Amino acid sequence: MYQVIARKYRPQGFDELISQEHVKTTLENAITKGRIAHGYIFSGQRGTGKTTVARIFARCLNCEKGPTPTPCGVCASCKEITAGSSPDVIEIDAASNRGINEMRELRESVRYRPSRDRYKVFIVDEAHQITSEAFNALLKTLEEPPEWVAFVLCTTESHKIPTTIISRCQQFSFRSVDFASLVARMQWICEQEGLTADPEALSVLAQAGEGSVRDSLSALDQAIACCGSNLVASEVRTLLGMFSLQSLGRVVEALETGNPQGMFEVVAELEANGRSLQHFARELARHFRNLLVLKISGGVTKLVAASDAEQTQLLATVKPFSEEDLTRYLQLSLDLFRDLQSSLQPRLHLEIGLLRLVHAAKMQPIEEALAELKATPALAGAPASSSSASSSSASSSSASGGRLPSSYTAPASALRGQSSTAPPWEAASVSKSTAPKPAAAPPPSASSNIDASSGDFRSRLYAALLDAKMTHLADALEHTQVSESPTELTFTTPKMYQLYIKQPDFETLAKKVAGRAVRVVIRVGEPAAQAAPAAAPKPVPQNEAADRAMAHPDVQRFQELFPDSQVRTVRNLQDTSKPEN
Repeated sequence: MYQVIARKYRPQGFDELISQEHVKTTLENAITKGRIAHGYIFSGQRGTGKTTVARIFARCLNCEKGPTPTPCGVCASCKEITAGSSPDVIEIDAASNRGINEMRELRESVRYRPSRDRYKVFIVDEAHQITSEAFNALLKTLEEPPEWVAFVLCTTESHKIPTTIISRCQQFSFRSVDFASLVARMQWICEQEGLTADPEALSVLAQAGEGSVRDSLSALDQAIACCGSNLVASEVRTLLGMFSLQSLGRVVEALETGNPQGMFEVVAELEANGRSLQHFARELARHFRNLLVLKISGGVTKLVAASDAEQTQLLATVKPFSEEDLTRYLQLSLDLFRDLQSSLQPRLHLEIGLLRLVHAAKMQPIEEALAELKATPALAGAPASSSSASSSSASSSSASGGRLPSSYTAPASALRGQSSTAPPWEAASVSKSTAPKPAAAPPPSASSNIDASSGDFRSRLYAALLDAKMTHLADALEHTQVSESPTELTFTTPKMYQLYIKQPDFETLAKKVAGRAVRVVIRVGEPAAQAAPAAAPKPVPQNEAADRAMAHPDVQRFQELFPDSQVRTVRNLQDTSKPEN
């Protein structure tokens, strides 16, 4: 009967293990010096050799020539342990024997000596699935077992094992198998089986295993069944549903040329061929990770699970991109993969995700934008602004990964506009004694009258709305046309703002700003183009900390980049009192 490769070439001694030298050395020394513990915990990802090492350890203890780190493999004990039929080596599947009754039976079995061998070895696989009650029933036995008993608990989730159990055992963490060692192992197996496989095909099989020997060997078995005695990379990729560097490279090429149409063509091809879009997003994230690692390392490295030829090809691809670009692409591709897991329209999500990658490539770093402004002769010697505005620059750029579009213009609703005749930094440079004090408008519920003699009505109403903290109404007024007559105020506003303008608070405040009995008429329509009303900003506090903030060069560059921005307050960081709003 045919035996799968993963079982046929299972290591039978410590010398056949790969990438677990720390476990191998420790157990060999313990056996040689007679320091054999009564309990061990083998933890690590699937397919890294936990159960295999447990069986080798049992053979070392019960071999006729032992205990020895090199069992003979020909005695009755070694053969029975290899075949899984030894009466003194009991393997328990904790996934189906996880209750307290099974642990009580195990505890009773421990009391009896081995029927023939030197040790009675209990190998408990998937030990993390044992219930808490069952673990508690095993505590005393595990802590003080008879001298002829050894426990080996194998698990992929060691954090689920109670600390009371862990403290009674020696724990070994199995590592994922090195990529090069895994490829070499499969190459040796192919030679033993009389197969021919190109290096790229073995690289694809090793990548499919993700550090698991069993997974890679299972994929190798599947490839042999599909391709016969000659393994070719393209056929293996198609079999395993993996993507070649050429298919992933089309996305990178579209990013390099800024071609959004190429992204749609990639998705259309995936759909036409019936490929998994979620799997493509996962492989794309891994591809960007490999590009980032190669960009940082600058050459072929063991940190990338790929052959030397593939890494050389990736190094040529990564040259046009910076580390910041690749970091941003990796984050966006990870977000895309996460969204696709629950998407009802995976194609639409993939298309918009790939378009986001293209647009992210067109973003300009804010540092470069500031440097260009600084180097412009027309802006030389421009006055400075405020440190709080500088902090606003950093926070606004963080949403786009520290970049701004090259044609970016700050909207008036996001940065409160200010008259070009009185920029905030000029107001800050005037001494406290000569600085004008703008009239503050009270809230609509206040009983005091509003001074209607200074400025036009629309500007005064806009300033009163801001002082009353009705910013949503002030935003609506920015898009509204105002007509004034001796007995009537007419507001022409788009449909989307009519609910704001029709609020009673707005009408009440408008009448108070007008300072006379008028009728308020609200019409829905598109207003004629007009300049945004000038805000009545609160003056920046005149103190030493504020003066230093206004003179800071970073604040100056931020005000040059956003000329309509406004500094509302400057707070001394050494002052622990709560700032005023």
